[in-house]
Amino acid sequence: MAGNLPMSPQLEQIHGEIHDNFRALANGFQKLDKIKDSNRQSKQLEELTGKMRECKRLIKEFDREIKDEESRNPPDVNKQLNDEKQSMIKELNSYVQLRKTYMNSLGNKKVELFDMGGGVSEPTADENVQMASAMSNQELINSGMKTMDETDQVIERSKKVVEQTVEVGTQTAVTLKGQTDQMGRIVNELDTIQFSIKKASQLVKEIGRQVATDKCIMLFLLLIVIGVIAIIVVKIVNPGNKNIRDIPGLAPPAARRLLSLSPLQQFE
Repeated sequence: MAGNLPMSPQLEQIHGEIHDNFRALANGFQKLDKIKDSNRQSKQLEELTGKMRECKRLIKEFDREIKDEESRNPPDVNKQLNDEKQSMIKELNSYVQLRKTYMNSLGNKKVELFDMGGGVSEPTADENVQMASAMSNQELINSGMKTMDETDQVIERSKKVVEQTVEVGTQTAVTLKGQTDQMGRIVNELDTIQFSIKKASQLVKEIGRQVATDKCIMLFLLLIVIGVIAIIVVKIVNPGNKNIRDIPGLAPPAARRLLSLSPLQQFE
């Protein structure tokens, strides 16, 4: 049907990109059946989710182009283009439901990017197909658009959580760096204080040795002075002692001579 649709070059390009993504989704889900490791399955589902988001964006762009060209196209062409758009929305919704089925089988309890709402049990794949077949084209479009809008909201919330986590991590790194720098400064100050204490101890020892030397010299001088004073006292008290030499500059005391005068000399 798509090959017989009269499309503008822009619509053909968008239409081709959408079907390229659909083929990638089909191949991805086929590979998913062959993967046994749950971690690899989760990673594969994340890649498929990115393809679904790209399909949603392209379908919205396809819808805008249809509306822009609606006035230039005949009514039957517009109807065919809208039918093709609804067909692509149905196909995208089938991949969304298939993704939910795989997520449930993995037992993943994370926030569902394509969740239809909390508190409601997840329908099975068969029930989803029956519900889709019972819905009109417009209802399917509205349901698909609603699902994609809810997905965008969940993605935006996830982005905010990631941004907050990155911000907290950055603040923590800055705080740790500041504390590390502060600890480095403290270690340097402790080294400086230790060096100063060591120098002060050496200075105190030197001062102690100088004081001890000065005390010895003063004691020696005091002994000399006491000895000199003792010699002087002995010479004064006992000037006839020959065992003690005269002190240079100090003459021995002069002997006192008592003069007796005769009576005649007294009356002369």
